[in-house]
Amino acid sequence: MKRFEVYKNIRKRAVIFGLPISLFAVMMIFIVVSLLVIIFSFSFGVIIGVLILNSVLYIALTRITSNPQLFQMAKTFPKSISSKRNSGLDYE
Repeated sequence: MKRFEVYKNIRKRAVIFGLPISLFAVMMIFIVVSLLVIIFSFSFGVIIGVLILNSVLYIALTRITSNPQLFQMAKTFPKSISSKRNSGLDYE
């Protein structure tokens, strides 16, 4: 009989349509805003433009999800590790 381990951190890796929950929420907010734009504008060009913007946003969010190093600006490790209190003054 197989024994299965309990996985408690399931929300950390939860994915909806290939996006993490936070990026999926951004996508849904953008979709709701675009639906409001479509409702209050009666132009075919606006409808096509909103569809293109939604697809571009989805592609960009999936690329960000697959390659998270794109927006990592800070270095991972500091130059020196010390337990001294940092005063912010540089004496060199």
